Amino acid sequence: MPEKSREKGKPTEKAAEKPGAKPAAEKPTVEKPVAVEKPVEVPVEKPKEKKPPKVKKKEKKAHTRYKVDEKGLTRLLPYCERCGQGYFMADHGDRYSCGHCGFTRYKRA
Repeated sequence: MPEKSREKGKPTEKAAEKPGAKPAAEKPTVEKPVAVEKPVEVPVEKPKEKKPPKVKKKEKKAHTRYKVDEKGLTRLLPYCERCGQGYFMADHGDRYSCGHCGFTRYKRA
């Protein structure tokens, strides 16, 4: 049995030795392109910008929640209906809302 060539397209040695056999035209070998390594980019460090110092908000004092009358103290904001005494509701123009539980009561138009 004739041995099979491992490389396709090339004639075996025995086939080339036979008289009357035409030599096969050799195909030009194409070289595979070599992988080119890309240069590694070094990240450029930007100078850090200084942040402005944080300004603390002034806390509201107790005198902003009450009004002193001849009758005594009257509260300016309502208490929360769910949380009870001591939890004031914030005034948002068209509504009051509790910061503790999130209850909202709308003002009448």
